[in-house]
Amino acid sequence: MSDKYLSVSAITRYLKAKFDVDENLQTVFLKGEISNFKAHTTGHFYFSLKDEGSKINAVMFRSNANKVLFKPADGMKVLVRGRISIYEAMGSYQIYVDEMLEDGVGNLYIAFEQLKKKLQAEGLFDASHKRSIPKIPRRIGIVTASTGAAIRDIITTIKRRFPICETILFPTLVQGENAKDDIVRNIERAQRYDLDVLIVGRGGGSIEDLWPFNEEVVARAIYNSKVPIISAVGHEVDFTIADFVADLRAPTPTAAAELAVPNMSDLKKHIDQLSIRLNEAIYKKVNYLKLYLESVKNSFVIKNPMIMFDSKKQNLALINDKLNDLILGKVDRNKNELEKIKKSYVLANPQLIYKDKVLELKNIIDKLNLLNPLNILSRGYSITYLNDKALKSIKSVKENDLLQIKLTDGLIETQVLKVKEDK
Repeated sequence: MSDKYLSVSAITRYLKAKFDVDENLQTVFLKGEISNFKAHTTGHFYFSLKDEGSKINAVMFRSNANKVLFKPADGMKVLVRGRISIYEAMGSYQIYVDEMLEDGVGNLYIAFEQLKKKLQAEGLFDASHKRSIPKIPRRIGIVTASTGAAIRDIITTIKRRFPICETILFPTLVQGENAKDDIVRNIERAQRYDLDVLIVGRGGGSIEDLWPFNEEVVARAIYNSKVPIISAVGHEVDFTIADFVADLRAPTPTAAAELAVPNMSDLKKHIDQLSIRLNEAIYKKVNYLKLYLESVKNSFVIKNPMIMFDSKKQNLALINDKLNDLILGKVDRNKNELEKIKKSYVLANPQLIYKDKVLELKNIIDKLNLLNPLNILSRGYSITYLNDKALKSIKSVKENDLLQIKLTDGLIETQVLKVKEDK
């Protein structure tokens, strides 16, 4: 009865054989947009080629990938040449690409780059706006789909690493036309909860699947969030606008959970290490103080306190002696100076100084008398004044001027009758 039933492997091999002998599938030229591109460590390229209506998986082995003259990326439009066959392990048909040429950039990629440049110019990506993630959060919010691998990975990781942390799920559309508005609504809703961290993201997918996280409204909602946000969109190779705006980017949802909470076992180990270090520090401090106390107790000064005062007394006595010597020396010097003054020639013969001073004074008076004009008048000379000024020349006088003639015993007033110059 069961002989008529084929195994999955058998039908897959049959279909693959049909594909491989069909001449129309041996050399195929396709054009489309790259999505889900991955450059494997082996050097092979794995990606999807799509247009508005369909998508086909593609693989380009290293020998041919090394010949590509540009760096393939999601959103690029390309021209490929290859053969169509079936990948038996998955039972899916795909194109094995031999040659790939660049055919421009897809519309989504252009929109991504334009929005990225705009928001970067506005400063939404600046590190100065990014907040640190609390090391020990109490409550974490999660904005993602309520079903799927992303929420399971996040919850499982948090409960495994830090089970005392509370999590709150905000079920959200993460794909489709209405997803962007739902993501924004739930980010804003999360602000009303007392959250320490908010994880926003979803699992992997094509660039179209991840596109809601490239929308401007989502980027601004993340930027305006009062709660620090970790973005967790797609796989490690996927980058969205949300990643650039978020306070921290995680390569996967699982990684986001690991970044959001500490590992409980690591915390315990750290606390144990701190406790050991604290005990060691206290023990060392106590021992140090004990040794210090013993050294003080056994010190020479403590055991013989009077010796310290004896030393001070001795120093004081030396200072006192020095002070006395200084005072006595000063007194002796002053006495000697006084004796010198008392025995000086001046004090012993004061009358000689008087006679010298009298003689000096007489000489000065004689000099002054010689210079005194009044003394000149006593010898028969006179001084003639005109308007209270002594005349020096006849040229200063004219007829009828009133003159005053000063003699030794009086003043004569006279009028000029005639002026006669010497010739």
